[in-house]
Amino acid sequence: MVLEATVLVIDNSEWSRDGDFTPNRFQAQMDSVHYLFSVKTNDNPENTVGVIANGGDSPDVRVSLTGDLGVLLKGLHGLGIRGESHFDTGIQIAQLILKHRANKHQKQRIIAFSASPIEADERSLVKLGKKLKKNGVSVDVVNFGEHVANEQKLAAFVDAANNNDTSHLVTVPPGPHILSEQIRSSPIVGGGPSGSGAGGSGGGDFEFGIDADADPELALALRMSLQEEEERQRRDAEQRGGAAAEGASGQQAAADEDVTMEELDEDEQLRRAIQMSLQESGESGVQDGGSNENDDLVASLIGSLPGVNPDDPALQSVLNPDAAKKDGNSNSNSNDKTEDHQ
Repeated sequence: MVLEATVLVIDNSEWSRDGDFTPNRFQAQMDSVHYLFSVKTNDNPENTVGVIANGGDSPDVRVSLTGDLGVLLKGLHGLGIRGESHFDTGIQIAQLILKHRANKHQKQRIIAFSASPIEADERSLVKLGKKLKKNGVSVDVVNFGEHVANEQKLAAFVDAANNNDTSHLVTVPPGPHILSEQIRSSPIVGGGPSGSGAGGSGGGDFEFGIDADADPELALALRMSLQEEEERQRRDAEQRGGAAAEGASGQQAAADEDVTMEELDEDEQLRRAIQMSLQESGESGVQDGGSNENDDLVASLIGSLPGVNPDDPALQSVLNPDAAKKDGNSNSNSNDKTEDHQ
């Protein structure tokens, strides 16, 4: 979901009275404004939309950037057809509105309707398009009504403003079709041959099997539920991955220990086995209050091993380190007495 601030620039000049679109060019734009507002706000609850009417003596900001449908309806109430269109001036005012948007994290977009001949020359429009591109403002233009006369100028304008296919020109010839339906299938809302040019959900894609325009609250609730479920599955996968990693590390440690024991020679393995037996017997001897039975058990165990001499002094020193120390001390004392006697 793209976080975006959008300004809709509509053409309410006298040319919009023409009835070549149902019911006329002006009402066709009003229907499209409501549709685009619904698409943008449903795509992301933090999206905002503003409306400028460029007919009359000068363009009029009817709706500041908002996500409230009531504010939109109030701003459009009483809007009528009057005067001449000021296409380029309306675009410049829209850029200023986007520049002073409250949420600077929002991307900037202008969607302009052209239903009357554009008085500005192509050179000035190209200059304006480059300025929009420099300031990171994407532009979509709906060219209808006088589409033949404006085609070249608007194509040059959109090309100058385009940056990585984020700006589009949609030309709609007269016919029995509905203008908002043509916009629905255009790149402006993610349809048409150019793919998701505006990054929107399309509004008419019938996501989750429902029409988001008919029930936007249900569509939003379903989106949030889907996001929560995806987050839960991601956490479960991370937990399972962590448990698997711990199990693998434990198995590796046991394997390392087994390899270490296998690499030892027989004497070293025997020595470690005797030490383990001594530790176990020492602990049980302390608990039972004596160690005579344990000593006998160890002696019988050693005597049963083939090729092992229980009376070996080296083995006895390992089994009875305290006795070896006493023997050493007694020997040193006797030597000292012998030297004193001499």
